[in-house]
Amino acid sequence: MAKITFMGAGSTVFVRNIIGDCMLAEPLFDAEIALYDIDAARLRESKAMLDVLNANINKGRAKITAHLGVKQRKAALKGAGYVVNAIQVGGYDPCTITDFEIPKRFGLRQTIADTLGIGGIFRTLRTLPVMLDFARDIEAVCPGAWFLNYSNPMAMLTGGLLRGSGVKAVGLCHSVQCVHHTVIQNAGLDKKYPVHECRALVAGINHMGWLLKLEHKGRDIYPEVKRECAKVLKKHRGGEKHWDLVRLEMMARFGCYVTESSEHNAEYLPYFIKKNYPGLVDEYHIPLDEYPRRCVNQIAEWKKMSKDIVGNPNLTHRRTGEYGSYIIEAIESGKPCQIGGNVINNGCITNLPRNACVEIPCLVDRNGVQGTFVGDLPEPLAALNRTNINPQLLTIEAVLEKRKDRIYQAAMLDPHTSAELSLDDIVKMCDALIAAHGDWMPKFK
Repeated sequence: MAKITFMGAGSTVFVRNIIGDCMLAEPLFDAEIALYDIDAARLRESKAMLDVLNANINKGRAKITAHLGVKQRKAALKGAGYVVNAIQVGGYDPCTITDFEIPKRFGLRQTIADTLGIGGIFRTLRTLPVMLDFARDIEAVCPGAWFLNYSNPMAMLTGGLLRGSGVKAVGLCHSVQCVHHTVIQNAGLDKKYPVHECRALVAGINHMGWLLKLEHKGRDIYPEVKRECAKVLKKHRGGEKHWDLVRLEMMARFGCYVTESSEHNAEYLPYFIKKNYPGLVDEYHIPLDEYPRRCVNQIAEWKKMSKDIVGNPNLTHRRTGEYGSYIIEAIESGKPCQIGGNVINNGCITNLPRNACVEIPCLVDRNGVQGTFVGDLPEPLAALNRTNINPQLLTIEAVLEKRKDRIYQAAMLDPHTSAELSLDDIVKMCDALIAAHGDWMPKFK
């Protein structure tokens, strides 16, 4: 019987997706589910929701327990074969607000700030130490467990966990599954090329993985898709609003479509959000301060949704495309599957650093998650990845070695930050963020 521990179980909708998926996988019907969180109210809601779901779709076969706070963490983890992680340290208020408002004082604007940039760096600085605490508990009470990380910044957290502990881990993102569907939709070719008939190869780093190949029934359709997307870009740039112009521009300039959305990629690059060229934000329809708006809306929406999800005795579920349940099922049953996972490179992508966390096709079976060999990326794409990998590696070192100079250096090498601010202002901004975060972060030397 598999035991699955969910860290950050107060994320009720996501718990429903991951654990609900597991309840629909035959090898996991009778799994033990341990829910862990530090928010008592949200933990109760998730437990109540899963109890109903367990009865309605799984004949009550799963055993579900709830564990609150640090003192109960080892009990939640004890004997687990799988640990799903979805924590967000510091939440919207105060930490997300801080990540946006202090950089804004220095003239540095962001959109999402959860993956790279100054916001991604500081989210790592407060989150990775907590995950390393989890790792120490895992090594003590369930040393063979697989850690499935869904928290951002994906590359820095997964890479930092793998470098700073002996835990087996893979990082999982939603964007790999849908990237080929999205670009085909952008091209207006989704009826001609149904997504279930297409094959794609994606590799790179999280949120900057590249759609390298796109085939329909064995035929290369990428040139046609690119031609149609170029027409869309020409039509909409600076005119009628379109939601994906940054990605279409980057594909036109560098040759491949990228996994994560335009609002994300706008802040991973030095080209689009610029004080000296403010018209670019309007030209490419870039939603500055987008993530704080989403947080406010999600908090309000949850108040409406909670009754439908938590208080619904008829709640049901259909299996989603999230990788988590498929990984656990493959390891338990031996029936293999393929995923797009975040793992340490170790030569899988030959023109990216070996110690980088890369997002590549992975095979999963009883042996666990194994990255596959990709070889060289096209050099322009590898070069763009490396500009993002540099601050990732330095941020990981900042946490593992408690070095403040690595925080400054990570920010100085971030593409967007370094394009906008002087070295002195970067240091001043980092110091202001360190002071504002207070006890949400460890002390750095």
